[in-house]
Amino acid sequence: MENKIKQYSQAQRQALNAWTKMVRCVGTVGHSDWMIMNENGLTISQFGIMETLYHKGSLCQKDLGEKILKSGGNITKVVDNLERDGFVIRIRDEKDRRYFRISLTNKGTAKIKVTFPLVMNNLVKIFSILTEQEQQTLAELCKRIGLEIKKGNQNEK
Repeated sequence: MENKIKQYSQAQRQALNAWTKMVRCVGTVGHSDWMIMNENGLTISQFGIMETLYHKGSLCQKDLGEKILKSGGNITKVVDNLERDGFVIRIRDEKDRRYFRISLTNKGTAKIKVTFPLVMNNLVKIFSILTEQEQQTLAELCKRIGLEIKKGNQNEK
């Protein structure tokens, strides 16, 4: 079978190689965390919402969606399910009655207090193969790529 990768420039092959390794790594780490979340009865989106509310406090759905990179429709469905299960409540915003703030209930707080440390410990274990400096460099590189893409997308509007 012919190796078609050779038809690309060195810069293209390098970018593709970096992207492939990044996607595979994120998939592997994400699956490892997903297993913990799943064992604790949460989806990735549910965990993301509950973790954000736990660390940031109550937020409106729009802000919550921006924090965890989910669309409005997706956030609504996930919040509906979390509310149904008693993990969050919607509170009408006193300043603007068109908005609802989403808050963790006591049950939701208890659930995330159990699940978050398990996920955190898993991440610490996974990233322990990197030095502190390597972890910092990785974080900075990912942030730089993300910000550059975001900046590019804003310039297209």
